[in-house]
Amino acid sequence: MTTSNTTTGDADPAVREELARLRDSIDNIDAAVVHMLAERFKCTQQVGRLKAEHRLPPADPGREARQITRLRALAENARLDPAFAEKFLNFIIAEVIRHHERIADDATPSANRGTTSSPGE
Repeated sequence: MTTSNTTTGDADPAVREELARLRDSIDNIDAAVVHMLAERFKCTQQVGRLKAEHRLPPADPGREARQITRLRALAENARLDPAFAEKFLNFIIAEVIRHHERIADDATPSANRGTTSSPGE
């Protein structure tokens, strides 16, 4: 985020009004993004449970590569930097895999995990 020595209070009222309008739109878009991500993660949690139930690996590199290619094309068509879109998707994929690993660990009976832990862990 950048800072400036001038505040919006010093700006022309029309500029302040336009700035407020644009910021309201940004706030609405941010809310929509958060809700869409929540829905996406609800679906990926179901995928994680299905994978754990059938002992499938948490990660699917082939699917991930196809998704990155697909998202880069979508970004290009939307005039969004494809490299940014890829970084964003990679962040989401890493979080999904982390969730899938946790779900798989939770689904594995402790006797079959192959690790031992002390009572303090």
